[in-house]
Amino acid sequence: MAKCMRRFLLANLALYFSAIAVAAATLDTITQRSSVRIGYIADEAPFSSSKGGANPTGYAIDLCGKIADEIEQQVPQLKREYIEMTLANGFDAVKNGQVDLLCGAITVNLKRREIVDFSQPIFLTGATALLRKDSPNYLQTLFLDNPAVRPVSERVASTRIIGVRANTTTGATLREALATQVSKTKLADFETHEDGLTALEDHKIDAYIADQVLLINLAARARDPSSLEIGDRLYTHEPYAIAMRRDDANFRLLADRALTAFYLSDDFLPLLETYFGAEAGPMLHTQIIMEHVPD
Repeated sequence: MAKCMRRFLLANLALYFSAIAVAAATLDTITQRSSVRIGYIADEAPFSSSKGGANPTGYAIDLCGKIADEIEQQVPQLKREYIEMTLANGFDAVKNGQVDLLCGAITVNLKRREIVDFSQPIFLTGATALLRKDSPNYLQTLFLDNPAVRPVSERVASTRIIGVRANTTTGATLREALATQVSKTKLADFETHEDGLTALEDHKIDAYIADQVLLINLAARARDPSSLEIGDRLYTHEPYAIAMRRDDANFRLLADRALTAFYLSDDFLPLLETYFGAEAGPMLHTQIIMEHVPD
């Protein structure tokens, strides 16, 4: 009996010390390889996007760069490796150590916190719809504060299909809502936002649902932006943050210190204006400083 108990205690101690080693490993691993691996989602402009094999760009990418700058204070000549990920595999990549940071329009929720940890928030938005101006009137009323009454073709009105990007919190919320009621509305999943935009323009769906800030950027890339409308009613709360490994409080503290220092710098407002426009920049600056900078 005593021997069994001793083995049990030794096994638990081994697991305990193993957990401590894993928890403290992020910065050590970065130091050993002299590089930080930055995962990113490719089609989430203005937060993260890439073209033609070049390094990704975007608001979240730049913030991840500020964290990398902080790491470089401890790891001279730090290299930055950018690795394209998807929402389907990105969180597991963080958990398994394939990437150290995951950057993009990444919503924080409890389910994702079971897999990864998050920095302090970097942005706050909510889900709404991208509509054609001939989308069904019930959608206009649902998503627009002041919908205009327009003729809608019977073919389009009878479709009742709403598009959403696969593996998003928005898609999960919509499915839960539709599951609680009898509805003829169906959801169609798309691998990229561009695919959803094309389906909307081709009248294969009535609306495309995503976070408002993503839809603003997406609509600007449409074949005819003037034929589209972006909802002004938000139906979800979507705080964005940078994902990193769980159980590494020191690494998260490093990231949060880097973000806070940048938020309070003179360079933060110009960055917001670069990605979100001169009109929205000051408002976003005030919101982030007031809501997301710790005391």
